[in-house]
Amino acid sequence: MLGSFAVLRKQSLLGDAISHAALPGIAIAFLITGAKDSNTLLLGALVSGLIGTFWIRGIITKTHLKSDTALGLILSLFFGFGMLLLTFIQKLPNANQAGLDKYLFGQAATLVESDVWMMAIVTGICLIVMLTFWKEFKILLFDADYTKTLGFNTKTIDILITSFIVLAIVLGLQTVGVVLMSAMLLAPAAAARQWTNSLAVMVFLAAIFGAFSGVFGTAISATQNNLSTGPVIVLVAGVFVVFSFIFSPSRGLLFKQIRFIKNRRDLQLHKTLAFMHHIAETHEDISHPHAIKLLNNFQGYTKSTLQKLVEKDYVKLQGNMWSLTKVGFDTAANLYTKQSTEDE
Repeated sequence: MLGSFAVLRKQSLLGDAISHAALPGIAIAFLITGAKDSNTLLLGALVSGLIGTFWIRGIITKTHLKSDTALGLILSLFFGFGMLLLTFIQKLPNANQAGLDKYLFGQAATLVESDVWMMAIVTGICLIVMLTFWKEFKILLFDADYTKTLGFNTKTIDILITSFIVLAIVLGLQTVGVVLMSAMLLAPAAAARQWTNSLAVMVFLAAIFGAFSGVFGTAISATQNNLSTGPVIVLVAGVFVVFSFIFSPSRGLLFKQIRFIKNRRDLQLHKTLAFMHHIAETHEDISHPHAIKLLNNFQGYTKSTLQKLVEKDYVKLQGNMWSLTKVGFDTAANLYTKQSTEDE
């Protein structure tokens, strides 16, 4: 659900930067505590992710660098620092560090009941906050300047949204890992965007797609011993995205192509009818027959086009001769009138 706000705010790379920025926090939390307690490690990831986020905001506001540059810098620096710490930890004489690198790609099998309960509680809190500040989030999303004129503190609302996005990313690290978490945040929202122009519907669909990705991905990975759960979940989410890109009625590539073909056929139909109207205008009787061969040199004319005009009762055929009906003549005249109005 929170990924919908990241997609619509054009902050898709923010999820990638935050997830990578969380890695040094995990490593530092382990170095401080010496234990691989998931709650402690995720708390460290949350702090590190928030620091990375506010550094990105600071770079954008205090320097002349663009957001993509700031995101790239923080992502690379934090991830590099995290990998350095992981390498250092692996050489420590402490058996507890074994498997700490699973946070890179996730390992859903390591989740225990307490982890699931924590995820459920934090998810519930995120949902309550999102519903409570729904109006504020929505108006800031679509018109930040208007939000200021209404007296809202846009900086506070922005920080609130960003903080909960960071929290959502940190929660998913155990499941899909640092590298793939941005895809899990953005893929369901990207798929949902193809189906609707309503924010509420998009958020709901993103939640459905995300949930089904988790369920189906886990089920598929459970069928094989050598299938990692996180990557499979992301691949399933990718399937939802591809399906949405192709088959959504309003933005889908398939329906766009169908509409393009239909519009091209309608254009051919109108051009042919207009040409016939031009010919018929030279006679007082619009039903005066003309030879079909007059149309052969007209660009866009086909036999199927002529047949469609007949089916619409715009044209009558008598052997190799055609003539306009009253309906056809009036329709063609309206086309001329409409075109003249548009040109003016």
